[in-house]
Amino acid sequence: MAVTIEELYRNYGILADAKPEDLSKHKDAYQVILDGVKGGPKEKRLAAQFIPKFFSSFPDLADAAINAQLDLCEDEDVSIRRQAIKELPRFAAGENIVRVADILTQLLQTDDSAEFNQVNTALVSIFKMDAKATLGGLFSQILQGEDIVRERAIKFLSIKLKTLPEDTMTKEVEDYVFTETKKVLEDVTGEEFVLLMRILMALKSLQTVSGRQQLVELVVEQAFLEQALNPADPDTVDRLLQCTRQALPLFSKNVHSTRFVTYFCDHVLPNLSSLTSPVAELDIQLEVLKLLAEMSPFCGDMVKVEANLTMLFEKLLEFMPLPPEAEGENGENTISEEPKLQFSYVECLLFSFHQLGKKLPDFLIDKINAERLKDFKIRLQYFARGLQVYIRQLRVALQGKTGDALKTEENKIKVVALKITNNINVLIKDLFHNPPSYKSTVTLSWKPVQKTEATAPKRPSGEEMGAGSTMKKQLSPLPRRDARQIYNPPSGKYSATIGNFSNEQRGGFRGGKGRGFGGRGGRSRGRIY
Repeated sequence: MAVTIEELYRNYGILADAKPEDLSKHKDAYQVILDGVKGGPKEKRLAAQFIPKFFSSFPDLADAAINAQLDLCEDEDVSIRRQAIKELPRFAAGENIVRVADILTQLLQTDDSAEFNQVNTALVSIFKMDAKATLGGLFSQILQGEDIVRERAIKFLSIKLKTLPEDTMTKEVEDYVFTETKKVLEDVTGEEFVLLMRILMALKSLQTVSGRQQLVELVVEQAFLEQALNPADPDTVDRLLQCTRQALPLFSKNVHSTRFVTYFCDHVLPNLSSLTSPVAELDIQLEVLKLLAEMSPFCGDMVKVEANLTMLFEKLLEFMPLPPEAEGENGENTISEEPKLQFSYVECLLFSFHQLGKKLPDFLIDKINAERLKDFKIRLQYFARGLQVYIRQLRVALQGKTGDALKTEENKIKVVALKITNNINVLIKDLFHNPPSYKSTVTLSWKPVQKTEATAPKRPSGEEMGAGSTMKKQLSPLPRRDARQIYNPPSGKYSATIGNFSNEQRGGFRGGKGRGFGGRGGRSRGRIY
C-alpha cells in the first residue's frame, strides 16, 4: 500500500523530534519516508526533501536512500526531478561525493534548461566540498559515459573550472585535472581537443615556462608531426590547423615553435597548392601561411635552417611575379596583362622569411647564386613600385577619417590594405640593404599593434592603423606623379579572409578510433549509477 501524505508527515515528525543520538533507533520511520518515492506527485515532492535531511543518520540505509533519490531524479514530472536534483548535494559526504558527482554528470544530458541549470549549480556546490572527488565523478563519465554526457561534462569543466576560487583549485587538484585530461586526449574529436586545451591553459600551475612547455608537448603528440602530411585528406589538414592554433598562444621566447615551423617548411609549403580545405569558405593556403608567420618569431635553433629558408624563398618567388614585358616584337610600346599581386600571401611569406633569415643572415649572399639573387631583386623592386602607388592611394582615401567613418566596411578594408602594404614595404626595404638586414619589426596585419613594437625607423603613423575586416576588391591605382611613360602599377589581390583569422576553427576529426583525434566509438550504456 502506497505511503500517504499524513504518514510522511507523521514519520518526519518522529525523526525531527528525536534527539540526534537517538535517531538511529527510528529506522522504520526513515524507511517509510524512503517508500514515499512510490507514492503520488505530492508524496514524491515531500520524500525528495525529507530523504536527504536524515540521510547521514542511517548509514545502513545509505544505498537505499541514494537510489530512492535517484528514482525521483528520473521522474516524469519535471518539478519533482528539479526538487530531487536540488537536494542531491546533501548526499555528498565522504566516499559518496564521487558517486553523487557521477550521477550529476549523467544528469547533464537533460534537455530541460531549468533542470540543466539545477544540475550545474549542484555540481558547483559539491566542487566546493571536495574538488578532487567531484572531478573523479566527472572524468569517470568523460572517459566511459555516453557521448552526450561526455560532451556536456567537458563543456562544464571548460566553463566552470576557471571560475572556482584558489582555495578550491589547489595545486593538487590542478595536477589531477592535468593527469586525467591527458587520458581523455588519447581519444578525442577536434572540438573536444579545443575545449580540453582551454581547460588546461586556464590552470594556474601551467602558467609557468615549464607548464607551457608541457602543454606544447601535448599538442605535438596530437599533431602527429612525426608523420608525413596527406594534403588531400581534409581531416588530416584540419588536425594540423587545430593543433597549431592551440599551440600558438603557448609560444614565447622561452617556449619555441621550432617543431611546428620545421614541419610546415618540410611538409606543408611543398604541398601548399594541393591542400584540401576542411571548411568550404576557408582560404586554406592563406590560413596556413598566417599560422606559419605567427609562429616564426618564436622558432629556436633549427637543424635545417638553410633548407627551410630555401623552401620559403621558393614560395616567395611563386607569389612575387616578374614585371610584364613592356616592348613588343616590332619595338612598339605594348604592355602585357598585369599580374595579380597577392599581398596577403606575400606579407605572410616575407615575414616568415625575414624572421628565419635572422638565423642565417648570409643566406641571400652565400646560399643563392648571383643570377637567382638578381631575379629576386627584380621581383622585389617591381612589387615595391606597385606598393608605393597603393600606399599613396590608400592614405589619400583614409585622410581625415576618424571614429565611425573608419568603421564602414569599405574603410575597414582600406585600413587593413594599408597595414599589409606598409608591412611588405618595410620588409622589402630591409632585404634591399647591402648586405640584407633583418632588423626591422612589423606587426602582422591581422594582429593588434603592440606598443612595445616599432616599425622601421621614420615610418608614417599610417602604418599603425589597426586591422579590420576583409579585402576582396581590386583597387584601381591612382597615377603616380613621377611615373615613367610606360609604367602601370600592378593590379592587387587581397585575400577575402583578412582580419577573420581565428584560433577556434570548428570541425571534428573523423576517422579511425585511436590515439588523438578520431571518431569516438559509441558508448551506449544506460543508467550506471
